[in-house]
Amino acid sequence: MLKQEDNDKITRSGPGTPLGALLRSYWQPAALVSEMPAERPVKAIRLLGEDLVLFRRPKGWGLISRFCAHRGVDLSFGRLEDDGIRCLYHGWLYDGEGRCVEQPAEPEHSRFLGKVRIANYPCVERNGIVFAYLGAGDPPPFPHYDCFVAPEEFTFAFKGLWECNWLQGLEGGIDPSHVSFLHRFIQEDPREVYGQQFSEEVEGTGRKLSTLVGENHRPDIEVERADHGLRVYALRQLAEDIKHVRVTNLLFPNAFVVPFGTSKVFTQWHVPIDDENHHWYMIWYDFAERTDKETLLRQRLEGVSLPDYRPLRNRGNDWGFDPREQRELTYTGMGLDINVHDQWAVESMGRIQDRTVERLGASDRAVTANRRLLLRAIDAFAAGAPTPARPVSEAEAAALTGPLAVDTIAPDAGWQTRWVERDRERRRASPWASGTERAEVPADA
Repeated sequence: MLKQEDNDKITRSGPGTPLGALLRSYWQPAALVSEMPAERPVKAIRLLGEDLVLFRRPKGWGLISRFCAHRGVDLSFGRLEDDGIRCLYHGWLYDGEGRCVEQPAEPEHSRFLGKVRIANYPCVERNGIVFAYLGAGDPPPFPHYDCFVAPEEFTFAFKGLWECNWLQGLEGGIDPSHVSFLHRFIQEDPREVYGQQFSEEVEGTGRKLSTLVGENHRPDIEVERADHGLRVYALRQLAEDIKHVRVTNLLFPNAFVVPFGTSKVFTQWHVPIDDENHHWYMIWYDFAERTDKETLLRQRLEGVSLPDYRPLRNRGNDWGFDPREQRELTYTGMGLDINVHDQWAVESMGRIQDRTVERLGASDRAVTANRRLLLRAIDAFAAGAPTPARPVSEAEAAALTGPLAVDTIAPDAGWQTRWVERDRERRRASPWASGTERAEVPADA
């Protein structure tokens, strides 16, 4: 359990908060590129408690305050002109840096516009997501993580809305033991449903992951520090001399990296809208095959409402809970999409989980390790000290690679090196990752 002051410290992310300052010092997903239609690439967004408007510029993107400095009118309805947004009320024009560059109703000799500038933040596009830097000073260089260096045609980006604090979503992703229960199927469904990653067969076992983890519900969980944040091992003993090894990662401060079958991996960020709601953003990348974006998008859109990306199964309809399905098909009774299972788990805790009353055990090692890391980093950032996975030079950014996320079987003796070898094999066979074998490797491997 946490003290109330610590729970507030790691959940409150608005302007002026210690956590908010830390998160703003990293690049954060702001929108999907697919949300910005060519006929009007302008969108109102709320990010880390700030109301902003994102728009496409002739070269790149602009992200500025949503409200005009003159009379507070909503600029997301403004006219997209030249390199900026023009307010509909009195014609004030703002460029991508938030400067007011025209005030048509003011006297010709007026220099008033030179005194007006609204909040503005740099943006870059990476594999289908527009990332924004809301911090002070120059933004850090982008790490060379697989999700960023994979060619666009081998990736797929998507997002979703969860009605709870960001940390609940993140902690669900670094909790390896819940998959033995939450994502279990009473009867396996034959359909291929995106998000039902646990229906894939685990290499070398002849069994689907959902069956394997369901039968082996007491994994040994090991956690170690890594340059990117944390590396998490879930080890399940399948036979006297064989282990199932599943390696996932915390990508500090608010993302995780998870294997998705033999060749696929995804990185998922959990980004505060405000303290009680957040978006998750995902870049899914495939080491072996080009992604069928059209099919993947169609599958994902079946489960959400637009334009808010709110799941159709949600708090308002009990996440589609069906007691008959719970008896006969899925452990949750909430459909086949494991994203909904995760969503229910973290939303049902309440908008902001009360961590002062929880009871954590040995299986929660990754969760407790992350909280310690986060609390230390918040204090370090406030003191002007370095924080994890935030490069200050291109050389440091180039050293932040991977991270390795693998789901495989390995002999009892030598499992520590076998999963690394499996990743190298996957990269060597990949059309695009053959040059990334330098990706970070545990020191003891």
